[in-house]
Amino acid sequence: QVQLVESGGGLVQAGGSLKLSCVASGITFSFYAAGWYRQGPGKQREMVAGISRDGRTNYADSAKGRFTISRDNAINTVYLQTNSLKPEDPATYHCNVGTTSDTYSPEDYWGPGTQVTLSS
Repeated sequence: QVQLVESGGGLVQAGGSLKLSCVASGITFSFYAAGWYRQGPGKQREMVAGISRDGRTNYADSAKGRFTISRDNAINTVYLQTNSLKPEDPATYHCNVGTTSDTYSPEDYWGPGTQVTLSS
């Protein structure tokens, strides 16, 4: 059974940083692209960053220059380093594993999500 488990979310000050992790099991992780999506209250799910099988990356305009996606196939893990967090960033961040790094399909796998919240 395929399982994706995210971690690393939490409460952080505006301008701060968090590193999110997603560990995959039940698949040959290196055969798949991976990505991070987020959904805030009252908003639709949106792509934040994606990474291909060979490590090529793509980002939403809002994430460019602030977020970095990476992967370590040896431990079946994809990361999202989030820096300079802004008021528009709080959301539930979900890990995605599938055939492309810039969108999702019905056959993709999803994790349950990890929450990023800004203090105020």
